[in-house]
Amino acid sequence: MSAENRFNTVFGETKPVIAMVHLNALPGSPLYDQERGIDGIVDAARADLSALQAAGFDAVMFGNENDRPYELKVDTASTATMAHVIGTLKPEIKVPFGVNVLWDPMSTIALAAATGAGFAREIMTGTFASDMGHWAPNAADALRYRDRLGRSDLALLFNISAEFAYSLDRRSLADRARSAVFSSIPDAVLVSGAITGEAAELSDLQAVKDVLPTTPVLANTGVKHGTVADVLTIADGCIVGSSLKVDGDTWKPVDPERAADFMARARAARGAPIQ
Repeated sequence: MSAENRFNTVFGETKPVIAMVHLNALPGSPLYDQERGIDGIVDAARADLSALQAAGFDAVMFGNENDRPYELKVDTASTATMAHVIGTLKPEIKVPFGVNVLWDPMSTIALAAATGAGFAREIMTGTFASDMGHWAPNAADALRYRDRLGRSDLALLFNISAEFAYSLDRRSLADRARSAVFSSIPDAVLVSGAITGEAAELSDLQAVKDVLPTTPVLANTGVKHGTVADVLTIADGCIVGSSLKVDGDTWKPVDPERAADFMARARAARGAPIQ
C-alpha cells in the first residue's frame, strides 16, 4: 500500500484533527501513582476519550506524555501497560486511533501492532542533542519491523523537528523534510515546536509544505483555539493535546467545553458551519 493510500485509508479526504489521550504516568516511571494504580490510568483515559469523541475529533492518539523523564529505549512495562489500557478501552473507541511511545520507534510500532492502531507517530529520522542524550533513531529498522509484524497498512507519521532537542543536522527544516520523504517513505510529516504545547512557526509549516506538495504535512504541537484556522490554511491537519485540557494545562484532564469549542473552530476552518 502506498503512503498516500495509507493516510487516506485512515483519515479520509478531510484535513484530520487528531486529539491526544495523554495517559497518566505508567508503572516504573517516577510520577506513577501507585495508590490509583493501573485502574486509575484506565479511568482517566476513559474520561478523556469520552470527552474527545463527544467533541467530534476525527481521530485520537494515545501517548505516554507523563512518563517524564523520557526514555529513548522504553521500559517494556510501559509498552505493556499502554497495550492493556488501550485494549480495555478499545470497545469504546469509535474513531481511528493511533499510538506514540515516547521516544522509541520500535516500541511504538510494537504497540500499534498489538492494539490494531491505524497510525503511529514518532521521531524516525535525524540526529539530535536532547534532554535524553544523543538521539539518533533508525527509520530503516522501524519500517522493516512494521512489515515483519504484518502491519504494512500502518500509517507512520514522522515528527521531523524533535521536541526537547536541537538538531545536529544543520540543513534547513525543509531540506530535512524533503530528504526524509525521499529516503524513508513516511505517510505524513509533522512539524513541531520546541516542547510539548509550544507551536511550530507558521513559516516552518509553510516551508515544509512548499517542498512537499503531495505529502501530508501536519502541525504537531501548540495548535490553539485562536490559531487553528491559520494552521489549517497551510497544514493538511493537526495534532492537539494541551489546548483541550482544563486551563490549557498539558497535565490536567480534557475539558469537554474547550474540546468542543476547538473542534467547532476546526470544522469552520475546513469550511463546515460551527455547530
